[in-house]
Amino acid sequence: MTTVPPVPAAARLRPADLAGLASIGLRTRRLRAALSALGIALGVAAIVAVLGLAASSQAALLNEIQALGTNLLTVGNGQTFGGATAELPPAAPGMIARLPGVTAVQDTGAVGGINVYKSPLVPPVETNGLSVDAATLGLPAVAGTSVAQGGYLNAATARAPAAVLGATAARLLGFDRIRPGTRIWLSGGSFGGQWFYLSGILRPDTYAPELDAAVLVGFPAAQRYLGFDGHPSQVYVRTASDPAVTARVDGLLAAQANPENPGQVTVSQPSAALTAQADAKGALDTLFLGLGAVALLVGAIGVANIMVISVLERRQEIGLRRALGATRGQVRGQFLAEAVLLSLAGGACGVAAGATATAAYARAHGEAVVIPPDAWGGGLAAAVVIGALAGLLPAIRAARLSPTRALWSI
Repeated sequence: MTTVPPVPAAARLRPADLAGLASIGLRTRRLRAALSALGIALGVAAIVAVLGLAASSQAALLNEIQALGTNLLTVGNGQTFGGATAELPPAAPGMIARLPGVTAVQDTGAVGGINVYKSPLVPPVETNGLSVDAATLGLPAVAGTSVAQGGYLNAATARAPAAVLGATAARLLGFDRIRPGTRIWLSGGSFGGQWFYLSGILRPDTYAPELDAAVLVGFPAAQRYLGFDGHPSQVYVRTASDPAVTARVDGLLAAQANPENPGQVTVSQPSAALTAQADAKGALDTLFLGLGAVALLVGAIGVANIMVISVLERRQEIGLRRALGATRGQVRGQFLAEAVLLSLAGGACGVAAGATATAAYARAHGEAVVIPPDAWGGGLAAAVVIGALAGLLPAIRAARLSPTRALWSI
């Protein structure tokens, strides 16, 4: 009885040998391989950068929200049944302060018809869209901001023609610091005009961005110099840190602020709105992820193209290997491994480029660098899958090539 001799060990193609064999074709055609991998790299870089930037921005915003606390509620003017802007009662802040669980209450009141200028010589149309608001003395701490330059209003300056600028208002008016004697010109309507001396400049307010473009004066000064009627337009409420307490106070604020017309009061929680905004940013990233997918598709076409050309150029090599005993599977595995290796190299370069772009942007904006594992892991996985799909047809074509036809042109 004759036995079939075992296949020699040399005929078997180990994974390490396959990787080395696949790299030969790429090393001998470096420029072509680099250009083909560029499309894969761009697509993966776009995916990693988009997901990394979104995660970094979201983490920075959530950290800021956590630092400021989620226990801030705002009460504002709603609308009447006729569609006009409703007014909060002057006693609304005091009534809100009586609610159990409320720890601090501060408010502002919109002073309508008053424009802000750097001097009376500025054309009246150049208002910069700034608003003038009366403000209480403890507003910055409750609203989640602080003074960047100078000082805030106190019991004396709240009665005098003195003002505090929000961060955006200061930038638009051209002030970056407070110097002695610095003043602005307020005028409008029947009010002829009045110089107000600057007391301070606030930092940007994450929870109350409306304060950034506001010029804040004291309630007594607004009533004395600007004809303010004394009605608050926005009330800032701090509660105990317990979320259950905040939720309970939230449900009582409208009726407490305006018992006669609770439906004409708007109540909001800035932290919830900002968290929803951070989640909504992911929807805008879909467009950029689509662009990255297009780049990956273009890269896949490039990989398939180079593999088809490689099969045509290396017919003699394929025929010689088949004549020396290489099987169809080994030839197919060689070219498939080349395509995967080419795409994997492009994917690795893309991950590095995307991570670098994310780190540069995050550090420039003072944010923590966050690159989700799904970003780089998914990018590399997509590159491998695309490489395998792009190289599958050329690999099958190479394996089907007969040794005699392949050696015909030698």
